[in-house]
Amino acid sequence: MVTGGQRSGKSVFAENMALDRSPHPTYLATARVFDDEMRKRVKIHQKRRGGHWRNIEAPLSIEALEFSQDEVVLVDCLTFWATNWLFDKNENIDEALNALKNQIELLTDSGVTLIIVTNEIGLGGISPNSLQRKFADLQGMINQYVSSIADEVYMVVSGIPLKIKSIS
Repeated sequence: MVTGGQRSGKSVFAENMALDRSPHPTYLATARVFDDEMRKRVKIHQKRRGGHWRNIEAPLSIEALEFSQDEVVLVDCLTFWATNWLFDKNENIDEALNALKNQIELLTDSGVTLIIVTNEIGLGGISPNSLQRKFADLQGMINQYVSSIADEVYMVVSGIPLKIKSIS
């Protein structure tokens, strides 16, 4: 798991980690593109990665996807995935959390080497907005779940990765 703030360098670090493990990793993109600004962000990510990645767009369910046991899969990012599930489940945190856990279990059960990028969003104050509070709760819960099953957890701060968990 690779966590950190927005624009901290998480994705670049995770992409390099994936490339260290495979010459042709899989990029599992979870974002939904609703506007031109987001479309530009996606294009920047795609251009940076180049052509040796298998790219899959999966904003929600991955049940129909097939993975091989020797595959390296980078999920970028868990925060978008959580957002999508929260709205898909009509802001029901428990249902969204269960759906996310199910998707992650499908990946881990497939035997792939899994790298998940996520955001630390709970470092600020508590929002006065109910939906933002629900999302912060969901994001915190799914981050705790993923970090509990991860062999390694990194936090990226200003482009510097800090290993905060390692199972050797």
